[in-house]
Amino acid sequence: MPPILAVLAINAAVAVVAFLALWVVSLRIKDVSFIDAWWGPSMALLAWSTLAQAHLSPGGVTPHGLLLTGLCTLWAARLGGYLFWRWRRHGADRRYVSMIAHAEKTRGWSFAKTALIFVFGLQMVLGFVVALPAQLGQQAGPLGPLAWGGAALAIVGIAFETIGDAQLTAFKADPANAGKVMDQGLWRYTRHPNYFGDACVWWGLYLIAAETGLGAWSLPGPVLITFLLTKWSGVPTTEGRMRKSKPGYAEYVARTSGFVPWFPKKAA
Repeated sequence: MPPILAVLAINAAVAVVAFLALWVVSLRIKDVSFIDAWWGPSMALLAWSTLAQAHLSPGGVTPHGLLLTGLCTLWAARLGGYLFWRWRRHGADRRYVSMIAHAEKTRGWSFAKTALIFVFGLQMVLGFVVALPAQLGQQAGPLGPLAWGGAALAIVGIAFETIGDAQLTAFKADPANAGKVMDQGLWRYTRHPNYFGDACVWWGLYLIAAETGLGAWSLPGPVLITFLLTKWSGVPTTEGRMRKSKPGYAEYVARTSGFVPWFPKKAA
């Protein structure tokens, strides 16, 4: 494995090129919403970049590197494909439309400047930090109990968010459910099975990485994604919208766990 600072520098350059290319695309179509579909693949790209550098080094590819890259790619392909399909089906995300309009009104910023700084630049930095386990954990050494435990947790997370998204998509597709709150399947036990699954994936990848020693320093990655999901762009954004648009959502909140799955509370 090459010196880790050199690896991170090359990965950063790869990320910059990729995000700038997508920013140019957004200028042509006047929509940045597809960036959500790139969130997962952008981190898989960093994992593959790290793996490629290891392949070219004297030490070669490691078992931890293969496991981390494989699981990260599986997660990214599933999430990226789903979010790309959602973007193509529903069009521009109103969150981004509102953000760009607000920046233009309050700061006098152009679409290009707002998209570059608040959307593509910000997601690039956040994704780079979240993906630290896939970058720092590809060190030499046999796979041990911690790595296998982390792999199991990551697979559970991928399955959890996949099932949760599929259940929600099917629920919304039924006209009879218009205006209703989704409280079936996994959504009966947690209000956000997709976010919980995401967190499990990155805590699982962290456990794999931590087994290598250097990978233990990638702790900011899973901590950041957990914060983003529970305190910033995940739960708060979704629940704020749902409280306004879904009658009965307050009752759903009162009986259903907000993040970690648990049995519903009994009505008072």
